Amino acid sequence: MASPTGTSDAPFGRLLTAMVTPFTTDGAVDAEGVQRLATYLVDEQDNDGLVVSGTTGESATTTDAEKELILRLVLEAVGDRATVVAGAGTNDTRHTIELARAAERAGAHGLLLVTPYYNKPPQEGLYQHFTTVADATGLPVMLYDIPGRTGTPIATETLLRLAHHPRIVAVKDAKGDLFAGAQVMGATGLTFYSGDDAANLPWLSVGAAGFVSVVSHVVGSELASMIRLFRSGHAEGARDVNRRLLPVVTGIMTRTQGVIMTKAALGLLGRDAGPVRLPLVDATHEEVAALREDLLAGGVKLPG
Repeated sequence: MASPTGTSDAPFGRLLTAMVTPFTTDGAVDAEGVQRLATYLVDEQDNDGLVVSGTTGESATTTDAEKELILRLVLEAVGDRATVVAGAGTNDTRHTIELARAAERAGAHGLLLVTPYYNKPPQEGLYQHFTTVADATGLPVMLYDIPGRTGTPIATETLLRLAHHPRIVAVKDAKGDLFAGAQVMGATGLTFYSGDDAANLPWLSVGAAGFVSVVSHVVGSELASMIRLFRSGHAEGARDVNRRLLPVVTGIMTRTQGVIMTKAALGLLGRDAGPVRLPLVDATHEEVAALREDLLAGGVKLPG
Protein backbone atom coordinates (compact mmCIF):
# COMPACT_ATOMS: atom_id res chain seq x y z
CA MET A 1 0.00 0.00 0.00
CA ALA A 2 1.38 3.40 -0.95
CA SER A 3 2.28 5.89 1.77
CA PRO A 4 -0.31 8.69 1.95
CA THR A 5 2.23 11.27 3.16
CA GLY A 6 5.54 10.21 1.67
CA THR A 7 7.46 12.27 -0.88
CA SER A 8 10.57 11.55 -2.90
CA ASP A 9 12.76 13.29 -0.31
CA ALA A 10 10.79 12.11 2.73
CA PRO A 11 9.44 8.65 1.90
CA PHE A 12 7.73 8.16 5.25
CA GLY A 13 6.68 11.76 5.90
CA ARG A 14 8.41 14.42 7.98
CA LEU A 15 7.31 13.84 11.58
CA LEU A 16 6.64 10.34 12.84
CA THR A 17 5.93 9.43 16.43
CA ALA A 18 7.39 6.18 17.71
CA MET A 19 4.07 5.38 19.33
CA VAL A 20 3.62 3.79 22.74
CA THR A 21 1.21 0.88 23.00
CA PRO A 22 -1.72 1.61 25.33
CA PHE A 23 -2.51 -1.25 27.67
CA THR A 24 -5.48 -1.88 29.94
CA THR A 25 -4.99 -2.06 33.69
CA ASP A 26 -4.67 -5.85 33.44
CA GLY A 27 -1.92 -5.56 30.82
CA ALA A 28 -3.84 -6.38 27.62
CA VAL A 29 -3.63 -4.26 24.47
CA ASP A 30 -6.19 -1.47 24.79
CA ALA A 31 -7.75 -1.50 21.32
CA GLU A 32 -9.80 1.66 21.81
CA GLY A 33 -6.82 3.36 23.44
CA VAL A 34 -4.57 2.50 20.50
CA GLN A 35 -6.97 4.12 18.06
CA ARG A 36 -7.57 7.16 20.26
CA LEU A 37 -3.84 7.75 20.63
CA ALA A 38 -3.14 7.33 16.91
CA THR A 39 -5.92 9.76 16.04
CA TYR A 40 -4.68 12.31 18.58
CA LEU A 41 -1.12 12.11 17.29
CA VAL A 42 -2.16 12.66 13.68
CA ASP A 43 -5.06 15.08 14.08
CA GLU A 44 -3.89 17.12 17.08
CA GLN A 45 -0.10 16.72 17.15
CA ASP A 46 0.58 17.21 13.41
CA ASN A 47 2.24 13.86 12.79
CA ASP A 48 2.17 12.73 9.18
CA GLY A 49 3.44 9.29 10.14
CA LEU A 50 3.48 6.79 12.99
CA VAL A 51 5.83 3.95 13.87
CA VAL A 52 4.10 1.12 15.68
CA SER A 53 5.73 -1.76 17.56
CA GLY A 54 9.10 -0.08 17.82
CA THR A 55 11.06 0.02 21.05
CA THR A 56 8.75 2.72 22.39
CA GLY A 57 5.79 0.49 21.53
CA GLU A 58 7.24 -2.15 23.89
CA SER A 59 7.83 -4.53 20.99
CA ALA A 60 10.11 -6.66 23.14
CA THR A 61 7.16 -7.71 25.29
CA THR A 62 4.27 -7.89 22.78
CA THR A 63 3.44 -11.06 20.91
CA ASP A 64 3.38 -11.38 17.13
CA ALA A 65 -0.41 -11.51 17.24
CA GLU A 66 -0.52 -8.34 19.34
CA LYS A 67 1.81 -6.58 16.90
CA GLU A 68 -0.51 -7.39 14.01
CA LEU A 69 -3.54 -6.26 16.02
CA ILE A 70 -1.89 -2.94 16.92
CA LEU A 71 -0.91 -2.34 13.30
CA ARG A 72 -4.41 -3.08 11.99
CA LEU A 73 -5.97 -0.81 14.61
CA VAL A 74 -3.69 2.10 13.71
CA LEU A 75 -4.22 1.59 9.97
CA GLU A 76 -7.97 1.60 10.49
CA ALA A 77 -7.80 4.79 12.53
CA VAL A 78 -5.36 6.92 10.50
CA GLY A 79 -3.95 4.90 7.63
CA ASP A 80 -5.70 7.02 5.01
CA ARG A 81 -3.91 10.21 6.14
CA ALA A 82 -0.66 9.15 7.78
CA THR A 83 2.18 6.82 6.86
CA VAL A 84 2.09 3.80 9.16
CA VAL A 85 5.43 2.04 9.59
CA ALA A 86 5.53 -1.35 11.28
CA GLY A 87 8.42 -2.28 13.51
CA ALA A 88 9.43 -5.76 12.38
CA GLY A 89 13.06 -6.01 13.43
CA THR A 90 14.37 -8.79 15.65
CA ASN A 91 17.72 -10.51 16.08
CA ASP A 92 16.45 -13.54 14.14
CA THR A 93 16.28 -13.07 10.37
CA ARG A 94 13.63 -15.74 9.87
CA HIS A 95 11.40 -14.27 12.56
CA THR A 96 11.89 -10.79 11.12
CA ILE A 97 10.76 -12.03 7.70
CA GLU A 98 7.63 -13.50 9.29
CA LEU A 99 6.82 -10.19 10.97
CA ALA A 100 7.56 -8.23 7.79
CA ARG A 101 5.26 -10.39 5.70
CA ALA A 102 2.51 -10.17 8.31
CA ALA A 103 2.85 -6.37 8.30
CA GLU A 104 2.62 -6.30 4.52
CA ARG A 105 -0.54 -8.43 4.56
CA ALA A 106 -2.06 -6.12 7.17
CA GLY A 107 -1.49 -3.08 4.94
CA ALA A 108 1.56 -1.37 6.47
CA HIS A 109 3.11 1.39 4.38
CA GLY A 110 6.67 0.54 5.37
CA LEU A 111 8.93 -1.40 7.72
CA LEU A 112 11.30 -0.34 10.50
CA LEU A 113 14.16 -2.82 10.89
CA VAL A 114 16.36 -2.42 13.92
CA THR A 115 19.91 -3.74 13.90
CA PRO A 116 19.92 -7.30 15.27
CA TYR A 117 20.64 -7.03 18.98
CA TYR A 118 22.46 -9.14 21.55
CA ASN A 119 24.06 -11.59 19.11
CA LYS A 120 26.31 -8.78 17.75
CA PRO A 121 26.68 -9.92 14.13
CA PRO A 122 29.58 -8.75 11.96
CA GLN A 123 28.92 -6.17 9.26
CA GLU A 124 28.48 -8.85 6.59
CA GLY A 125 25.81 -10.42 8.79
CA LEU A 126 24.04 -7.06 9.05
CA TYR A 127 24.19 -6.62 5.29
CA GLN A 128 22.77 -10.07 4.61
CA HIS A 129 20.10 -9.70 7.32
CA PHE A 130 18.76 -6.41 6.02
CA THR A 131 18.85 -7.34 2.34
CA THR A 132 17.25 -10.73 2.98
CA VAL A 133 14.36 -9.12 4.85
CA ALA A 134 14.02 -6.35 2.27
CA ASP A 135 13.82 -9.03 -0.44
CA ALA A 136 10.96 -10.74 1.40
CA THR A 137 8.30 -8.05 0.85
CA GLY A 138 7.50 -5.19 -1.48
CA LEU A 139 7.53 -2.61 1.34
CA PRO A 140 10.03 0.25 1.67
CA VAL A 141 12.43 -0.18 4.57
CA MET A 142 13.77 2.22 7.18
CA LEU A 143 16.84 0.88 8.96
CA TYR A 144 17.17 1.67 12.66
CA ASP A 145 20.75 2.31 13.76
CA ILE A 146 20.89 2.45 17.56
CA PRO A 147 24.09 0.82 18.84
CA GLY A 148 23.43 1.95 22.40
CA ARG A 149 20.64 -0.62 22.54
CA THR A 150 21.79 -3.23 20.05
CA GLY A 151 25.52 -3.28 20.72
CA THR A 152 26.35 -3.04 17.01
CA PRO A 153 26.47 0.07 14.81
CA ILE A 154 25.75 -0.08 11.09
CA ALA A 155 29.09 0.96 9.62
CA THR A 156 29.23 3.67 6.99
CA GLU A 157 30.57 1.18 4.46
CA THR A 158 27.65 -1.14 5.16
CA LEU A 159 25.14 1.66 4.69
CA LEU A 160 26.74 2.50 1.36
CA ARG A 161 26.25 -1.11 0.26
CA LEU A 162 22.69 -1.31 1.61
CA ALA A 163 21.74 1.86 -0.27
CA HIS A 164 21.90 -0.10 -3.52
CA HIS A 165 18.87 -2.15 -2.50
CA PRO A 166 15.78 -0.63 -4.15
CA ARG A 167 13.57 -1.00 -1.06
CA ILE A 168 16.06 0.16 1.58
CA VAL A 169 15.30 3.86 1.41
CA ALA A 170 15.86 5.43 4.83
CA VAL A 171 17.74 5.34 8.13
CA LYS A 172 16.45 6.22 11.57
CA ASP A 173 19.64 7.32 13.25
CA ALA A 174 20.16 7.13 17.00
CA LYS A 175 23.92 6.63 16.67
CA GLY A 176 24.62 10.35 16.61
CA ASP A 177 27.48 10.45 14.13
CA LEU A 178 26.36 13.43 12.07
CA PHE A 179 29.52 13.44 9.95
CA ALA A 180 29.05 9.81 8.94
CA GLY A 181 25.37 10.45 8.24
CA ALA A 182 26.21 13.43 6.06
CA GLN A 183 28.71 11.28 4.16
CA VAL A 184 26.08 8.62 3.50
CA MET A 185 23.47 11.16 2.44
CA GLY A 186 25.97 12.80 0.12
CA ALA A 187 26.94 9.54 -1.54
CA THR A 188 23.58 7.75 -1.73
CA GLY A 189 19.85 8.29 -2.01
CA LEU A 190 19.23 7.18 1.57
CA THR A 191 16.96 9.50 3.56
CA PHE A 192 17.91 10.09 7.19
CA TYR A 193 15.54 10.69 10.09
CA SER A 194 16.66 11.80 13.54
CA GLY A 195 15.96 8.99 15.97
CA ASP A 196 17.17 10.90 19.02
CA ASP A 197 15.11 13.87 20.19
CA ALA A 198 18.19 15.49 21.72
CA ALA A 199 19.73 15.74 18.24
CA ASN A 200 16.71 16.70 16.13
CA LEU A 201 17.88 20.15 15.06
CA PRO A 202 21.50 19.10 14.38
CA TRP A 203 20.22 16.34 12.10
CA LEU A 204 18.15 18.83 10.12
CA SER A 205 21.28 20.93 9.65
CA VAL A 206 23.11 18.13 7.83
CA GLY A 207 20.17 17.13 5.64
CA ALA A 208 17.80 14.87 7.56
CA ALA A 209 14.25 14.79 6.20
CA GLY A 210 12.56 14.80 9.60
CA PHE A 211 12.21 13.01 12.91
CA VAL A 212 11.08 9.71 14.34
CA SER A 213 10.34 11.17 17.73
CA VAL A 214 9.20 10.15 21.20
CA VAL A 215 8.57 13.58 22.72
CA SER A 216 6.19 14.22 19.81
CA HIS A 217 3.59 12.43 21.93
CA VAL A 218 3.23 15.76 23.74
CA VAL A 219 4.93 18.41 21.55
CA GLY A 220 4.38 17.08 18.04
CA SER A 221 2.96 20.33 16.75
CA GLU A 222 6.04 22.22 17.92
CA LEU A 223 8.37 19.69 16.30
CA ALA A 224 6.42 19.92 13.04
CA SER A 225 6.79 23.70 13.27
CA MET A 226 10.55 23.33 13.80
CA ILE A 227 10.84 21.26 10.64
CA ARG A 228 8.77 23.73 8.62
CA LEU A 229 10.78 26.70 9.90
CA PHE A 230 14.11 25.10 9.11
CA ARG A 231 13.05 23.95 5.66
CA SER A 232 11.74 27.41 4.79
CA GLY A 233 15.05 29.05 5.68
CA HIS A 234 14.17 30.28 9.17
CA ALA A 235 16.97 28.57 11.06
CA GLU A 236 16.80 30.98 14.01
CA GLY A 237 13.10 30.26 14.47
CA ALA A 238 13.81 26.53 14.42
CA ARG A 239 16.57 27.06 16.97
CA ASP A 240 14.17 28.93 19.24
CA VAL A 241 11.66 26.08 19.11
CA ASN A 242 14.41 23.57 19.85
CA ARG A 243 15.60 25.55 22.87
CA ARG A 244 12.07 25.94 24.18
CA LEU A 245 11.55 22.18 24.08
CA LEU A 246 14.77 21.21 25.84
CA PRO A 247 13.05 20.71 29.23
CA VAL A 248 10.52 18.36 27.60
CA VAL A 249 13.32 16.27 26.12
CA THR A 250 15.03 16.27 29.50
CA GLY A 251 11.89 15.14 31.30
CA ILE A 252 10.88 12.36 28.93
CA MET A 253 14.21 11.09 27.66
CA THR A 254 16.73 11.48 30.49
CA ARG A 255 15.03 10.99 33.87
CA THR A 256 14.46 7.27 33.39
CA GLN A 257 13.47 4.97 30.52
CA GLY A 258 11.62 6.79 27.71
CA VAL A 259 8.53 4.58 27.46
CA ILE A 260 7.95 4.94 31.18
CA MET A 261 8.05 8.72 31.06
CA THR A 262 6.06 8.98 27.85
CA LYS A 263 3.18 7.09 29.38
CA ALA A 264 3.50 9.24 32.49
CA ALA A 265 3.41 12.39 30.33
CA LEU A 266 0.31 11.19 28.51
CA GLY A 267 -1.28 10.58 31.90
CA LEU A 268 -0.51 14.15 32.93
CA LEU A 269 -2.21 15.33 29.73
CA GLY A 270 -5.33 13.34 30.60
CA ARG A 271 -4.61 10.78 27.86
CA ASP A 272 -3.87 7.72 29.94
CA ALA A 273 -2.07 4.98 28.00
CA GLY A 274 -2.10 2.49 30.84
CA PRO A 275 0.81 0.73 32.49
CA VAL A 276 4.07 -0.54 31.06
CA ARG A 277 4.92 -4.22 30.94
CA LEU A 278 7.65 -5.84 33.00
CA PRO A 279 10.60 -5.63 33.07
CA LEU A 280 9.70 -1.93 32.77
CA VAL A 281 7.97 -0.37 35.76
CA ASP A 282 5.69 2.63 35.96
CA ALA A 283 7.02 6.03 36.96
CA THR A 284 7.19 6.79 40.67
CA HIS A 285 5.32 9.70 42.24
CA GLU A 286 8.63 11.55 42.51
CA GLU A 287 9.42 10.96 38.83
CA VAL A 288 5.97 12.14 37.77
CA ALA A 289 6.32 15.29 39.89
CA ALA A 290 9.67 16.11 38.28
CA LEU A 291 8.20 15.39 34.85
CA ARG A 292 5.34 17.80 35.50
CA GLU A 293 7.83 20.57 36.18
CA ASP A 294 9.82 19.69 33.06
CA LEU A 295 6.73 19.77 30.85
CA LEU A 296 5.57 23.07 32.28
CA ALA A 297 9.04 24.55 31.78
CA GLY A 298 8.83 23.48 28.14
CA GLY A 299 5.52 25.21 27.61
CA VAL A 300 3.26 22.16 27.69
CA LYS A 301 -0.21 23.07 28.91
CA LEU A 302 -1.42 20.54 31.45
CA PRO A 303 -5.01 20.15 32.65
CA GLY A 304 -5.65 22.04 35.86
